[in-house]
Amino acid sequence: MSMRILRAGLAGLAIILVALSEGVAHEIVGNRLFPATLGIDDPGVNDELSIPTVAAFGTGDDPSFRQRDISGEFSKRITETFAVSLGVTHSHLGTPGGPTGMGADGFQNLETTFKYRLFKDPVHEFVMSVGLNIEWGRTGAQRIGAEPFNTTTPTLYFGKGFGDLPDTLSWIRPVAVTGQIGYAVPGRNSTATFGVDPDSGNPIVDTEFHPHVLNWGGTVQYSMPYLKSAVIDLGLPDFINRFIPLVEATMRTPVANTLTSGSVTTGTINPGFLWIGKGFQIGVEALIPINRQSGTNVGVIGQLHFYLDDLDPHGIGRPMFGSTASPATPLARN
Repeated sequence: MSMRILRAGLAGLAIILVALSEGVAHEIVGNRLFPATLGIDDPGVNDELSIPTVAAFGTGDDPSFRQRDISGEFSKRITETFAVSLGVTHSHLGTPGGPTGMGADGFQNLETTFKYRLFKDPVHEFVMSVGLNIEWGRTGAQRIGAEPFNTTTPTLYFGKGFGDLPDTLSWIRPVAVTGQIGYAVPGRNSTATFGVDPDSGNPIVDTEFHPHVLNWGGTVQYSMPYLKSAVIDLGLPDFINRFIPLVEATMRTPVANTLTSGSVTTGTINPGFLWIGKGFQIGVEALIPINRQSGTNVGVIGQLHFYLDDLDPHGIGRPMFGSTASPATPLARN
């Protein structure tokens, strides 16, 4: 999953809509609510707004840069099963060892994702979607790493809840897993940089090959709302019953055209939690690099996410074409 920022007045709209909130909704499959996650995209197709998403971490460069991202994403259903999202990220790269605030700033490339829900099984709490993500080259600042060419990533998403386990394993029923796997294809195989050898004065050519990358990851979640509504009510405070502790993994593996990039897998393990409110959720996770190439310190990411299909189901949260299907069960709204 990439992090993105939404421009214009949608932030103010979302804040106004929170006051009108009366429920909790997202991708509901049987008794299961699959929430929006921070590291990878969830398997649902919904009207939603993530703004802001804020992350801070040390990059895997040598020397490492301190990077801060502020991002957002707006997703709109065209039909009940098909949605288009738009997002972009603003990044600040701090100078290694330099004063705070020094470095480079700019927007990453604009991204568009088209997602279609293929299959939904309420009995087994299973959902699968396919998507196509396009990163539009030359829409961001090359000084902070935005590429001058498009990158296209077809992706498969899935989610599975364990509510169909027998009564002897009822305490595991609140567990769910989600995952995604995508294949990123750059629009350019290589980039050549021309220069002059300072010693001989001869022309030189430096060629960077752009790899094809397997983007993959997953989450393991334990839903306190599901525990209360579909397993057992322990009489816990409502504040506790809205938590979903989870661990995410986000990985990138170069698999082709890797002459200059290498083929080392990079990524982070992200333990954290989501808190499901009425029409919105808050998420916070740590970003733990899996190796030196992935980063130099533990970072952090936080997000405020709005469920527009619940905040305004007859307006901005309604599919553009067709009617809205009602949730399979009211349990996930408790």
